[in-house]
This record gives sequence, structure tokens and C-alpha cells, in this order.
Amino acid sequence: MRMDFGLNLEQTQKLMMTPELRQAITVLQMSSLELTHYVEEQVLENPLLETRDHDGERGEETERDQEDPLSAVAEKKEFDPDWVEYFHDGSDLGIYPNRGQREISEQPAYENFLSQAPTLVDHLTFQLGLISSVNEDLRKIVQYFIGNMDARGYLGITLEEARDQLGVEMEQLEQALQILQSFDPPGVGARDLQECLNIQLDLKGEDDPIVRLLIADHLSDLAEGRLAKIASKLNVSPREVQRAADLLKKLEPKPGRNFSHENDTRYILPDVVLEKIEDQYIILVNDVAIPRLTINNTYRNVLAKGSDADSDTKRFVEEKLNSAAWLIRSIEQRRLTLYKVANCLVEMQRDFLDYGVKYLKPLNLKKVAEVVGVHESTVSRATSNKYIQTPQGVFEMKYFFSTGLNAASGTQVSAESLKKILQEIIQEENPANPLSDQKIAELFGSRGITISRRTVTKYRDELGIPSTSRRRRY
Repeated sequence: MRMDFGLNLEQTQKLMMTPELRQAITVLQMSSLELTHYVEEQVLENPLLETRDHDGERGEETERDQEDPLSAVAEKKEFDPDWVEYFHDGSDLGIYPNRGQREISEQPAYENFLSQAPTLVDHLTFQLGLISSVNEDLRKIVQYFIGNMDARGYLGITLEEARDQLGVEMEQLEQALQILQSFDPPGVGARDLQECLNIQLDLKGEDDPIVRLLIADHLSDLAEGRLAKIASKLNVSPREVQRAADLLKKLEPKPGRNFSHENDTRYILPDVVLEKIEDQYIILVNDVAIPRLTINNTYRNVLAKGSDADSDTKRFVEEKLNSAAWLIRSIEQRRLTLYKVANCLVEMQRDFLDYGVKYLKPLNLKKVAEVVGVHESTVSRATSNKYIQTPQGVFEMKYFFSTGLNAASGTQVSAESLKKILQEIIQEENPANPLSDQKIAELFGSRGITISRRTVTKYRDELGIPSTSRRRRY
């Protein structure tokens, strides 16, 4: 076989992942809060970007500057003039001077209704300050214990470790722990679950021997719903065990979980808001929190005709102008894509918006992509980490995309609808004789929905509904 070298001319097409394209993809999949932080970072990095207040103070300046097309730069052809289009047409960029002014005035400030809930440490420290009968040494030990609480409200250190670190007597540590365990919430300062439950029973003045025995030796069996087994070991009736178990369910196994913690997310800022006016749904892309961007006109003068700036300076300014204009276009493209996807969801899930989760239809990314006219990956990125506020509540946009099963009528029923029906079936069952998963599957069949027992079990586990034996009431 003969081998030789040669030159061939070939023409091919391929997609190049330019930095601008990567930025557009990144912007598309960001939530409103993430995009706000990203824009603030870009403003710090790019000197040609600047934010504008929503009150339209820069309106006259923007209109005046747009009258100057900077045609001399385009004539010289020395630099790439793509960014010049930004100054010729700002309508597709969503940067009108007064845009968002009315929306801002109608939006309530979060400071009016959002407050930071006290942490567990703050709550306990406040109670410690109210006690005047505790000496200073004991107060320091209690404060040390408060600083070693975990998120559950349990003491995260043993008394032996505290003795070695503080160098105090065990008697003082036990006395300080007793003071801590008398604080609100009941059960705080316990070292394990059994002690936490016993502390709460002591504060309630409850001294049922069966309840104490359940706490001491039978919590694992109780969690699995083995009431008959417990009743046999304690030589009592299952009804007595059920009564004691009901009392235990009123206690709090994690006293500290109702308090705020560091880095807690206090609220969800929806990216899309649906408002029903008469019989129509109005779609609002909630980009009010995102800073409005514009170009710093001082640097534009560097590229103006007659500028005495050197070539390197002009090239640097031009690159930053291109980058700034591309970011503004990417943000506007994100807004338009979000609107189109939300509009498609409204059309396809109108019954859900009107009547609730039972009417949620199965939907996939491909179907929405075909309607919107984009790729599936674009729809996936547009709905990733984003929330939509509807008359039925606030949902993650991915919530609308779910698989389903075929009904006898030929229509499809989504998985979320099936879970809602499953909840209703279990709520209506006889507690003394709860339905098995197979029986529930048969009830679905009587409604024209073919579903297997295994699928019923999967949905029940996802909803956190216990098994038949654990739902039985004696």
C-alpha cells in the first residue's frame, strides 16, 4: 500500500463554543437572585458597564447619546463595530429609561414583612439573662453549653469533655445542665432522643409507665409500627400501646429545628409571576431585582472621531464594549425565553392553574421545545433553578414536567395527579383496616387508571405515607 502526503480543501460546519455563547448559556440557566449577583460582578470587572436607577434619571442622557452613531469608527474598519448596533437599537435590550419604574413602585419592600427569626442560641441566651439567682461561674458554664448546641437542640458535648476543657467539678456541670434543660423549648439540652422525650414528659407532669417503657426500650419497634409485638412484650393490649404512642407523637424529637440557622433561605423570589385577571393569565417575568445595565458614555468617546487615544486603548475599549453589549443582549434573551416557556406552560397546563394539582397533565421538554421553537436543552436551562408563582402556589418550573400513565379514556394522567389521588384514597380509608398497596392499585383501576402495586408503593414512599401496618389504628 502506497502512502503519501497531500493538501485537500474541505468545507465543514460546526458549532464553536465562543466565550459569548458560554456566557449566554450561563445567564439563561441562572435564577433571578443568581443573575443579580452575576451582574454585580460583571459591573465590577467591566468598566464600561454601569447600573442605572429605576427612576429614569439617565433617560435624557441616553437618548442624546443614541443620536451619535459613531459612524467614523465604522468607516475606519479598524475595529469590529458589532457593538455599534447596541446604540442604534435599544428596543430589543429592554433598557428603556423608564422601564420598570411602575413595577418598582407597585412592589412591596421585603423589609416591610421579612424579619430575621431568632436563632436557638439567641433564644437560650435571652432566657439565661433573665435568671438572676445563678452565680457568675454557673452562668458561664450554661453559656458554654449553649454554644455547643447542635441544630436539633441537643448538647453536642459530653460532660466529661466539658470537665476537661473547663476544669470544673462534675457537680457544677450537672447543675448547669439542669438549668439549661429547664429552658424553652422543652427538651433542649438533651444528649440523646430518650433524654429529650423524658425531659418533655417531666415538664408536662406526665408519668405514664407505658410511655416511659416505650421510650426506654421500644422506640425502634414503635417507629416500624410493630404495636402488636410491643404489646406482647409489655403484656398489655395493642390499644394501650396505641394510646401511649399517640402521646409520644405530641412531643418534639428535635426542639431546635423550629429556630433559624445561619445561611437559611428565608424566602423564594419567583422568576415568573402569573396573575389571573378575569379569564386571562398575565405573565410577568420578575426581573425587577436585576440591575438595569447601560454603557458608560465616557469610554464611548475614546472611539469617537478625532479621539487621540492610542490603538491599544481603543482595542481594549472596543472589547469591553462588545462584552457589555453581549451581556445586555443575553439578559434580554433570557427574559424573552422565560416568557415564551411560561406562556407555553400556561396554555398546556390551564386546567391545573384553574382547578389544582389533580388536573396536572404529563409534559416533557421536547413538547415545549417544539412549541417554543428552541432546543430541548434550552428549555431545560430556562426552567432550571427557577420558580413560578401561580394562583395554586409557588412551584419550581420543573414541577410542570412529569411523566404519566394512560387512563381508560385514552388521556394521560400525570404522576403528581396520581399522588394527589393516592392521598385522597388513604385519607378516606378505615384506620382500623387500612388499604394495602394492591387494594389501592385496584381502586385506581376502578377509576380507569391502570397502575401496578409497585408504582403505588413508590408513590406512597415519595409522599412519606407509612405502610399498611404502621397506619393501622387499634
